[in-house]
Amino acid sequence: MLNNLMNIFFGCPHRRTTFPITPARKAGHSTYVVCLDCGKEFGYNWAEMHIGEPVAAPVATQAALSAAHR
Repeated sequence: MLNNLMNIFFGCPHRRTTFPITPARKAGHSTYVVCLDCGKEFGYNWAEMHIGEPVAAPVATQAALSAAHR
């Protein structure tokens, strides 16, 4: 509860992430990690072993979210 309240005021620090994921079928995605607290996806650079820029949500996910909000 306190963690959610802190995220509202200060944003998520993205400290807890999944292990880097590389999709078997590369449909525009390369390796990425997901924040376990907020669910945001970030690119992952294996060569430098660090989290990169946020990844745009896949089109299918955006369509599902908009349909769920109707």
